[in-house]
Amino acid sequence: MALASMSSISATVSLLIYFTLPCSIAAGEKNILHKSPAVGSRRPMMFPLFLSQSNPSSSRSIPIHNRKLHKTDSKSLNHSRMRLYDDLLRNGYYTTRLWIGTPPQIFALIVDSGSTVTYVPCSNCEQCGKHQDPKFEPELSSTYQPVKCNMDCICDDNREQCIYDREYAEHSSSKGVLGEDVISFGNESQLQPQRAVFGCETMETGDLYSQRADGIIGLGQGDLSLVDQLVDKDLISNSFSLCYGGMDIGGGSMILGGFDYPSDMIFTDSDPDRSPYYNIDLTGIRVAGKQLLLNSRVFDGEHGAVLDSGTTYAYLPDAAFEAFEEAVMREVSPLKRIDGPDPNFKDICFHVAASDDVSELSKKFPSVEMVFKSGQSWLLSPENYLFRHSKVHGAYCLGVFPNGKDHTTLLGGIVVRNTLVVYDRENSKVGFWRTNCSELSDRLHIDGAPPPPPATLPSNDSNPPHNSSSNLPGEIQIGQINLDIQLTVNSSYLKPRIEELSKLFSKELDVKSSQVNLSNLTSKGNDSLIRIVVIPSEPSTWFSNVTATSIVSRFTNHQIKLPETFGNYELLNYKLEPPRKRTINIIVVTAFGIIAVIIGLSAYGVWLIRKRKQSSNPYKPVDEATITVAEQELQPL
Repeated sequence: MALASMSSISATVSLLIYFTLPCSIAAGEKNILHKSPAVGSRRPMMFPLFLSQSNPSSSRSIPIHNRKLHKTDSKSLNHSRMRLYDDLLRNGYYTTRLWIGTPPQIFALIVDSGSTVTYVPCSNCEQCGKHQDPKFEPELSSTYQPVKCNMDCICDDNREQCIYDREYAEHSSSKGVLGEDVISFGNESQLQPQRAVFGCETMETGDLYSQRADGIIGLGQGDLSLVDQLVDKDLISNSFSLCYGGMDIGGGSMILGGFDYPSDMIFTDSDPDRSPYYNIDLTGIRVAGKQLLLNSRVFDGEHGAVLDSGTTYAYLPDAAFEAFEEAVMREVSPLKRIDGPDPNFKDICFHVAASDDVSELSKKFPSVEMVFKSGQSWLLSPENYLFRHSKVHGAYCLGVFPNGKDHTTLLGGIVVRNTLVVYDRENSKVGFWRTNCSELSDRLHIDGAPPPPPATLPSNDSNPPHNSSSNLPGEIQIGQINLDIQLTVNSSYLKPRIEELSKLFSKELDVKSSQVNLSNLTSKGNDSLIRIVVIPSEPSTWFSNVTATSIVSRFTNHQIKLPETFGNYELLNYKLEPPRKRTINIIVVTAFGIIAVIIGLSAYGVWLIRKRKQSSNPYKPVDEATITVAEQELQPL
């Protein structure tokens, strides 16, 4: 798990807090090193993992063995293809989008192969930071159920509900309760929404509190891991894949479940009994084709050679790092050595050229190969061990560091940029395939999801029609979408350009200009705060929850493109309001009732006036000639 804090100084191993899934085998949390963004975040503090003694009676140390499918052929199973967002070095992590509950509530979760629990902030959280999306509201989900206290879990003080507790060595923590609800994966997934257990945070501290991402999606090996839960239900094969974008392109892909792997993919063994983390049988490193003079056992200390998607950089045992550094320095001796971006760290940096063309790096820096026990090797390009200098244009720094007293070899996300990594847990292997991760689906010809029915979730960047009013069973109707946006321009500049901005938003959302209204323009320092209200095209129509979620998702994923004159924007909050059709009908009926009463009173008034006029006429006796006139014709007294 990457803890995203721009000011974080060190990245550290999590302290294992042991808990179990009710009615299942106990499984420990498996977080290792957590790196923050590049600036000011170089040196890890490595600590041994240990089991918490907070509940000794429920802590059982049971080896983790790979799950095998027992009902269904793995080739017949679906997979979930999900997009990755953010950038590893700028944000310190990659996120994917997950929907929880009925109706679905969207969350941006850090992709973490070192965690075994998925958690999001809960609406009743006593101490949670302000993240990308609103907190999860269990009371608004018709399918949410708490995981009740039982003998196989740690319970709350009232012995009513199972809880989890995560503490990290850099003084971050996450605590909460365990709940079960429907989790959805988006329209690019063949996998239908499924019930799963997750953590609902009631407290978070440190970098967890300050990070922009909402929470964590746990992909590690353990009963609470989302992968394990899907495998146990025979919904996917026991495998998942990650593909991180390159130095110039962020994002990427995540695939839950197996597919037809490339024939030239390089596989290495991964022993689940060797370490609770995803490890590889690394035996050596080559720089510029030359093997480093190292004993292969240097990569077998502590937890071995570990892959952790939530760690930013790479960390080698001291002996391996010294040999690696010396070999690289020998190959780049013509380059000018410069100071790193942070004076607190003695980064190894070089000024390369005036341009920032990544493709030119291979001409200046050597290739690096990770050699496996089988004799095969995994080739790294310079972008897999370098990061851009944040202060000097055309300069790059070494993204590999010594691991101090810890003898674990830790390979973070920088090492697998533009590399498809397959975690084939069923066969205890990890595969590597060099590729452009932004084009992964096209290059692999991965079958997309079948055309989704209208009631399913949108893909993360879909743009469905925005005036749906089809009455699907159980569909949530949205009458108005309120979005609070912060723009990096001052309000005095923005005020005369409100109409222009409104038209830009309507064009980007593909709706009529009359559907987008801007209001509540205020200042926040040099920035501006403004509310965007999006309404259906006609008063009698409404947005489906799918369409509303898609509109919100386009803002959270920064898919709305604005001219540079309007600066950058950030979605601070949003609210989906139900239609007001019933309210309008009540008003109309009430108005008609008032009008009817007024008309009735007016008619009665006219009749009363006429009656008074008639009663004021003098009485005249009936003439004898008209004695036979009917009584009803006589003038009333």
